[in-house]
Amino acid sequence: MKRKATAVWNGSGKEGSGTVTTQSTVLSNTQYSYKSRFEEGVGTNPEELIAAAHAGCFAMKLSFVLGAAGFTPDSLDVTCTVNLEDGAIRQSHLALKARVPGISESVFQESVADAKENCPISKSLTAEISVEAELV
Repeated sequence: MKRKATAVWNGSGKEGSGTVTTQSTVLSNTQYSYKSRFEEGVGTNPEELIAAAHAGCFAMKLSFVLGAAGFTPDSLDVTCTVNLEDGAIRQSHLALKARVPGISESVFQESVADAKENCPISKSLTAEISVEAELV
């Protein structure tokens, strides 16, 4: 399976701007800039997109892991926060609130650990990955 996205940048690093478009067109000429990346400007940025990818990948992988253990989650609410330091993403923190009927805390935590280690985005990151998981 291959997926693609396109970025177009115009101008200098600080004063220029760009757009990103994904194969699915969910993002279509979506604006990004120095301000949206390093300040509080309008638009997206690469780190935000990595955080979204990690949250989505982890949630889906956890759903598969839970299914293999005989459980179907009602909901998996994941927030991912990435930390950019010294020009690299150094940390990715996943905060999970899950509704999984009938699961024990130990099976839940084992499933979370499996998903953390084995989702494709986790495997792709060299950053420290942490998870805070709570059954609600």
